[in-house]
Amino acid sequence: MAQEQLNDYKYIVVPKQFAEFKRENQYQTSTLVKYLFVEKGFEAVYEDALPQDLKDNGCLGLRAKLVDGSSMFTTKAIIKLENCSGEEVFTTEEGKSKEKDYKESYGEAIREAFTSFDTMNYAYNGKAENSGPITVSMKNDVKKLAEERRQNHSAANRPDVMVEQEATRENQRYVDRRPVPSDLKKAEPKTEIVEQEGNEEQLSYNDQNSGESDISKGEGKDKSATSGMKQGKDSELSTLASGTLYAQELPNGYQLVDSTPKIRMKIEKTSMPDFYMAKVGDTSGTVFKKNGTWFFEYYSRGNLISEELDIKF
Repeated sequence: MAQEQLNDYKYIVVPKQFAEFKRENQYQTSTLVKYLFVEKGFEAVYEDALPQDLKDNGCLGLRAKLVDGSSMFTTKAIIKLENCSGEEVFTTEEGKSKEKDYKESYGEAIREAFTSFDTMNYAYNGKAENSGPITVSMKNDVKKLAEERRQNHSAANRPDVMVEQEATRENQRYVDRRPVPSDLKKAEPKTEIVEQEGNEEQLSYNDQNSGESDISKGEGKDKSATSGMKQGKDSELSTLASGTLYAQELPNGYQLVDSTPKIRMKIEKTSMPDFYMAKVGDTSGTVFKKNGTWFFEYYSRGNLISEELDIKF
């Protein structure tokens, strides 16, 4: 029964801050819950980043709630899912942990609670899309219904009618045969002027679309493709410092994710505390803590770059 009920819903909505905690994503509970739902095959989203169809119909999703039943020596966690009416649809078994560190204990308890989803093979069936709230106005319906039926009957017997519409409680139909103007525009000829410099003995090449070249020696080399790749790589690195990164523990370190959550960086432990080997795409560097602030240092085109990071462990 629980399997069928969960299949009726398209999304799982995860809060950035559970009611049981004082801070946003405290002990990484929000990022972990969202990650585990995605791992189990659900489409999980944060409450402040809802897709348009969920904004239009809140009944497409279930709201995740964390119930904290912890005692002095044991951390206990239960995950509940409620529909748009506040009705409880599913509740996990209680996960427990006796770890002393809060982040580790909540992580262990939440993961144990999620074992309740292990036997499920979730697949959305589309049912919730037809279950949203409906507002019906009966004002002037009798008069309008008779008029619409006359119009529909008349339109059905005239093949030149461009728009047909039927709007009754039993049937809803709309056909628009009016031609749609094209938004295509005639292409205008354009003159391209290309200037390129090679790096062999100050070679130069000027193309004025005349078919003539003033290359003095050798052939110029086009660096545009390589430059584009470097700019894209530099852009990816520069955005690391623009937002908060959340650390998700791995066997040999952590993976740092943003609020999407997209994996932005992986860091591996070393023999020194607060010092990690870091990797972003093809770029390698180090992440370390200095005077209470985290930094990412790496080399770019022979220059040492240091970026300040906001990491939440």
